[in-house]
Amino acid sequence: MKEQIKKQNLQKEYYTDEKCFIAELSNTPDDPDVSIARARVEPGVTTRRHRLKGITERYFIISGRGLAEIGELPPQEVTAGDIVLIPPMCRQRITNTGSDDLIFLAICTPRFTQDAYETLIVEK
Repeated sequence: MKEQIKKQNLQKEYYTDEKCFIAELSNTPDDPDVSIARARVEPGVTTRRHRLKGITERYFIISGRGLAEIGELPPQEVTAGDIVLIPPMCRQRITNTGSDDLIFLAICTPRFTQDAYETLIVEK
């Protein structure tokens, strides 16, 4: 990795099959130890239940209100400032329970790669 400052364009986001919008902030092979993405979930939307193979993920809630379902924990409300810790292979999804977009950073170690993503078919 080389020293640098990455300028961001948060308007450059894409919609995923997971039912949320993603803006990749930092996810490159030359920085394999971590990736950072901004996720945006619209009001009333629940993301697809999934897990990540070999990747620890952390959600840092920036704004909005949601219900996080992580592993065997009971669903828990999350709001701005909360951090959700998600070990590798831990099932996860989040619901926007507010009237505004739920926005959070998804910080992955090592960096997120699509081949680590596994959709879980069984929905509860």
